[in-house]
Amino acid sequence: MKVTNKPDQPVTDDACKSATGKTLKEWFKELDKIDGLKQGRRTSVQHIYGIKADAWWPTTIYVEYERHHKVTKKDGLAEGYSICATKTINAPVEEVYKAWTDGKKFGEVFGDDPKQDVKEGGALTCKARTKATFTRVRPNKDLRFTWEHKGITAPITVDVMFQDNKGKTLMNVMPSRVQTRDEADGLRAAWGEALTKLKAICEK
Repeated sequence: MKVTNKPDQPVTDDACKSATGKTLKEWFKELDKIDGLKQGRRTSVQHIYGIKADAWWPTTIYVEYERHHKVTKKDGLAEGYSICATKTINAPVEEVYKAWTDGKKFGEVFGDDPKQDVKEGGALTCKARTKATFTRVRPNKDLRFTWEHKGITAPITVDVMFQDNKGKTLMNVMPSRVQTRDEADGLRAAWGEALTKLKAICEK
């Protein structure tokens, strides 16, 4: 899978002001007023959303706010972005999971000549220099793997969930601890495209 690290919108003061009426720096002052770091992400994002109802900017502003204050976890990295690509597939969970673990079908979904060994400790690689290591494998339930691709700031965690929905499968791919907005939007777009291909294969 090739991931293009490109944000849906530029993360700049000018772009933020155009979209929300305030620059990033002005939002940082707004969050300081409510003690945003102490209030936490959820409350702060809801506060921004209440002022400016926009699906993209509130989380972006808060992540950049934490970066502005140099807030990091114990590993020295920011909490960053968590994203989710979803798709409802008109096929049972067992069939969708089987398609994921089938070499040929997964190749159509993932592209770039992927190789994967779906077991804990197993690897996933492709020609686009993506590499991942499975850390949890629960057949027909979920997968977890660490992930790296060309140009990424730091390895991230990806959770893949296969959920039954009245005989259909609700797919969720959730990368977390993504360090930049361009990486987050790039991953969301790439996984969205992959799930569209998976849906087409499973619904043939």
